[in-house]
Amino acid sequence: MDDKVNNKLKAAALKYDKDKDDAPILVAKGQGEIAREILKIAEKESIPILQNSPLVDALMKVEIGFEIPPELYKVVAEILAFVYSLDTTTPRIFSPSK
Repeated sequence: MDDKVNNKLKAAALKYDKDKDDAPILVAKGQGEIAREILKIAEKESIPILQNSPLVDALMKVEIGFEIPPELYKVVAEILAFVYSLDTTTPRIFSPSK
């Protein structure tokens, strides 16, 4: 893969425990090599992967360890609803239609 393309890759990871957290928390973010590592860990751990560039761009502005801002609640809630509905026969990559 070309270095320019590699460095444009971005990824962010959220965690959410509905019993403990008021909102999802950003636990990792990065671009280039860090983004590839985040995606590699997600695949290895069978964590669902969402392809949504505008959301990742917004999450890149959030500090690691902090809750997502209220303006992202709706889109993240839709993603969480999808994740919670997954079973073992469902593909693990979600790319919402625009």
